[in-house]
Amino acid sequence: MTTTIRPLKPSDRSAWEPLWAGYQRFYEVAIPEETTDLTWGRFHDPAEPMHALGAFDGDGRLVGIVHAIFHRSTWLPKWTCYLQDLYVDDSQRGLGTGAALIEAVADLAREHGAGRLYWMTHETNATARKLYDRIAERSGFIQYRKAL
Repeated sequence: MTTTIRPLKPSDRSAWEPLWAGYQRFYEVAIPEETTDLTWGRFHDPAEPMHALGAFDGDGRLVGIVHAIFHRSTWLPKWTCYLQDLYVDDSQRGLGTGAALIEAVADLAREHGAGRLYWMTHETNATARKLYDRIAERSGFIQYRKAL
């Protein structure tokens, strides 16, 4: 099956929303609708350093999404690209769609002159970690956060 990956367009929102909702269910979070609206707008604002890509199957159905954010780093002279969200429809798991989305973000990062691409996942996400361990290097860092 052929998968095509491209930036999401404003007209893709209705296809994106079920995958975005699936991502939230997986991580047991509920992002408010107004935040989702703001985020969707940022993806399509050229002044924002945020990007959304989609994987489309041979029938043109959106089957996977990935979101990336570019930022500066005190450790590198080049931009850094953070792959924030990656979600693939259950029907596409194990078919290489996730890896293809990650590679598409890596290509986007190279195009924007980034020196590093990184992402995180929950320690219990064993399926994704098998892929990540195969295609990238685990940094060894542990994330901490504080609500403000």
